[in-house]
Amino acid sequence: MREIVFDTETTGFGVEEHRVIELGAVELMNRLPTGKTFHTYLNPERAIDPGAMRVHGISDEKVKSAPRFRDVAADWLAFVGDATLVAHNAEFDMAFMTMELGRAGLPPHTNLVVDTLVLARAKLPGQRHRLDALCSFYGIDNSARVFHGALLDAQLLADVYVELTGGLQASFGLDTAGPDLATQSRQQLAVAGNGLVREPSPHEQATHAEWLAKNVPNSLWHKAT
Repeated sequence: MREIVFDTETTGFGVEEHRVIELGAVELMNRLPTGKTFHTYLNPERAIDPGAMRVHGISDEKVKSAPRFRDVAADWLAFVGDATLVAHNAEFDMAFMTMELGRAGLPPHTNLVVDTLVLARAKLPGQRHRLDALCSFYGIDNSARVFHGALLDAQLLADVYVELTGGLQASFGLDTAGPDLATQSRQQLAVAGNGLVREPSPHEQATHAEWLAKNVPNSLWHKAT
């Protein structure tokens, strides 16, 4: 199963008036990172709001020579293909991607979309659900995250997503939540019938335990294996 975990940074918060200025994504295959990434800054052809700049630290000067979205749209679509898209607060990111694709004369994504915010709220009631809070909860090192950044945030989110879904080990509780979290829309979580809920083989367990030891040695999940 191929999934693309992605994030965007924008000039502001209103999708009708603002633009994407950074797009970052990582590829997962069967819930494991392949090492393939997509990252680009984008010239929004408009000024960046000061409030947004305080969040991501990206200045007008930094993106003035960057390509426009329409210049990289074909590369993005080729990278994504028919993979499931994974994002945190996916409604926001997908709205901006739909807007950018439309401006480039292209149709919106029809890929299945998993919203990790929806998943986190269902799996961790009573916890905080921002990306930094989830990293802290799962013991994922986010010390490099001084500002929001699309590629770094996508990489951190991929680690969080593995933890939230139990990775290849459905016995960590996803099987009890899955059917009730089936897709409510393409902007929300899809679990049922997606191959997420099943008993892993011994080989899969060993492979994933090895990946956890190497990549997230301090995670709660690794300590439990």
